[in-house]
Amino acid sequence: MAGTGEPAEPRRALAPLWFAGGLVSVGIGGLGVVVPGLPTTVFFIVAAACFSRSNKRFEQWVLNLPRIGRTVSDYREGLGMPRRSKVVAVAMIVVVSCLSALLTVSNPAVGAAILALGAVGALYVSFRVPTRERVLAERERP
Repeated sequence: MAGTGEPAEPRRALAPLWFAGGLVSVGIGGLGVVVPGLPTTVFFIVAAACFSRSNKRFEQWVLNLPRIGRTVSDYREGLGMPRRSKVVAVAMIVVVSCLSALLTVSNPAVGAAILALGAVGALYVSFRVPTRERVLAERERP
């Protein structure tokens, strides 16, 4: 209510912060397009979520981006990742983790931690992230 001293609706008050989070996520996701090992899709998923709470026009922009928009929409619909993308993601996690561990030969504990975290990431993507083709096949069953 105007003039009563009550705080504005919380969603509207936080909209600028959500919008800023969306912009930062788009920026990091954009870097992920050109920086090997830096994820792209997850940052655009976060950006769409932030924009859904702050600016519907920017949310639509993310959802309409070539190549990435469909992936974000699929994630929102619970479809997960295409099988080929999962294979590439797991392979990249393994390669980047191994290279990073090799580059830390002066500190074996750090290398072991990197390998352990890489293994957790690879296992998570392999077994916890749904496979798009499998989800669609299950949805078609009566």
